[in-house]
Amino acid sequence: MMEATTDTATGTKDARNVVQVQILGQQLTIRGEADQDYILSVAQYVDRKMREVTEKLPVYSMSKVAILASLHIADELFKERANQSRVGTDVNGRAAALARLLDEVLAEVSGTV
Repeated sequence: MMEATTDTATGTKDARNVVQVQILGQQLTIRGEADQDYILSVAQYVDRKMREVTEKLPVYSMSKVAILASLHIADELFKERANQSRVGTDVNGRAAALARLLDEVLAEVSGTV
């Protein structure tokens, strides 16, 4: 559901999507520029992470659950960034090796013509 709201004071339209989500039993209104499916997907992911925390630990404070879930999500992000960096370095190294090999083959072909 995409909802463009009108600001009555200025008469301008707000092109952000407004989506109702439920995270750990709490109904929230999320406004964002991403499409509704993306916002719902992110909210479901956060809900799942918060539920994992509550299943593993007897935490009764919502703020502590949110902080622990945030730490888990941040950990995943940092690990993924490190992995992407390693993959990027590997690809760059392979590309450089292939470029050197191509230069050698081209030099051999040029020398024999």
